[in-house]
Amino acid sequence: MYSQPTTSSPLPQQTPQQVQQELVSESCMDFFLMEMVDTICRTTITEPDADIDAVFYKLETLGFSVGQRLIEKLTKDRPRFVDTLDVVKFICKDLWTIMFKKQIDNLKTNHRGVYVLQDNNFRWFMRLSTDVGGADSAKKATPFLWFPCGIIRGALANLGVTSVVVAETSNLPQCTFQIKIAA
Repeated sequence: MYSQPTTSSPLPQQTPQQVQQELVSESCMDFFLMEMVDTICRTTITEPDADIDAVFYKLETLGFSVGQRLIEKLTKDRPRFVDTLDVVKFICKDLWTIMFKKQIDNLKTNHRGVYVLQDNNFRWFMRLSTDVGGADSAKKATPFLWFPCGIIRGALANLGVTSVVVAETSNLPQCTFQIKIAA
């Protein structure tokens, strides 16, 4: 006859290191991300002075979808989080470890719904080449931050936290992500 469906997963709970081993090759992922950003920029912006909001929207939306799916896989066997700070700590430790093989370097909060995540050696900037002097390197690197902004926002959304995520960089490879929780 038929067996009763179970509520728990037949797979054992996995650590971030175990999940990481099942994912894509590191160098392939780095090159894919560089090409994805470049392709979206080239195909979306047709004029040199065109508005880059369309590029932001496409990259952030792709990241949002990836963030939702990734966090679903990471949290399927975990108990629900108690508060928003626990969710953000999970992003800083576990999600960041899966994506960048290290935890976030610094987490600050004003305890009023604003969190600042600082990564001093953002992995996706490590392979980007810049001009000598690099005066506008930070500006050119900005589109590469929109995809991870979407990943963070998608992960938070799937954990029940509505937010706005913005990123900035002034000294490559350092970057800062600011999360504003919607009231």
